[in-house]
Amino acid sequence: MNATKQYIKIYEEVKEDIIEGRYLFGEKLPSKRVMAERMGVSVITVVHAYELLAEEGYISTREKSGYFITFDDKQVYTGISGVKENNIQNSVKVQVGSNEDTAFSFSIYAKTVRRVLSEYGDLVTEKSPMQGIYSFRKAIADYLARSRRITVDPDQIFVGAGAEYLYGLIVQTFGREIIYGIESPSYQKIAMVYEAGGANIQMLDLGADGVDSEQLWNGPMKVLHITPYRSFPSGVTASAAKKREYLKWSNKRNAYIIEDDFESEFTPSRKPEETLFSIDDSQRVIYVNTFTKTIGSYTRAAYMVVPEKLKDLFIKKVGFYECPVPTIDQLVIAELICSGDFERHINKVRRLNRIKS
Repeated sequence: MNATKQYIKIYEEVKEDIIEGRYLFGEKLPSKRVMAERMGVSVITVVHAYELLAEEGYISTREKSGYFITFDDKQVYTGISGVKENNIQNSVKVQVGSNEDTAFSFSIYAKTVRRVLSEYGDLVTEKSPMQGIYSFRKAIADYLARSRRITVDPDQIFVGAGAEYLYGLIVQTFGREIIYGIESPSYQKIAMVYEAGGANIQMLDLGADGVDSEQLWNGPMKVLHITPYRSFPSGVTASAAKKREYLKWSNKRNAYIIEDDFESEFTPSRKPEETLFSIDDSQRVIYVNTFTKTIGSYTRAAYMVVPEKLKDLFIKKVGFYECPVPTIDQLVIAELICSGDFERHINKVRRLNRIKS
């Protein structure tokens, strides 16, 4: 097993031990040397695994003392007065990478367009099915399985011209009678789109690692729209415990979560950011992402992944719409994914961000 797979394996094993309670909140982890001997690996391999756990909020390091468990999803908000999260200002992270750093190679994009035109001919002018052409949705599904640990059928994927279009489909599916919770602060267009669709919204204050627990549990929301990774403009990223608190909330409130995953693919971490969709066992998370950031603003294509149990409801409520993304654009992005050019670009930007962070 190569070094990369070794430290990911240790990361996964220790994370599972933490989540299952075999390591308790506040408890000290075995030292790097002890863990290395136990696992039969080098100390540096353990260091890499511990760094990933620390990045995601499972553990923290104390100088000259070691690593301690900070994850505790059992102590969610209970209504005890005075319990508040840290001020949001303490959690703002430095943005890494400029537009030039993250820009997709236009020459590769242009070559791909020419190749698609040559290979598909008049087929590029054909009308797309409402959810998007199958080859595009299959390419997205394969990419998510490889890179985000999201395993879904292509039929669970809906394509749209930007995330805002997909928010509108969500409102029309769930209805205007319920309350939609929105992070505050957040990208202003999110609230504007929901309100334009006739939805009732409630703004929820962000704390150090996500939505304020008191407002979350005491609010009337049936749908919660969150950006777990580096929410704009605050820079807040949800911790591992907060993500599981969101899932507990959705189960107990019979509610749903919209996971807006804008930009997390460019994380400087050595492993992909953990998504709520990938750890949701109750089919209550709808995953939304866009190619605007990963390829360019000239690519007006986004997609959402709905749980299997909601697929028929979405088709019933909004299946009469026409897909607003031209077939040629879908074929081009599918080709970029299938050729490996898309993921090579993602990996390049992540390496640059690690250097800068």
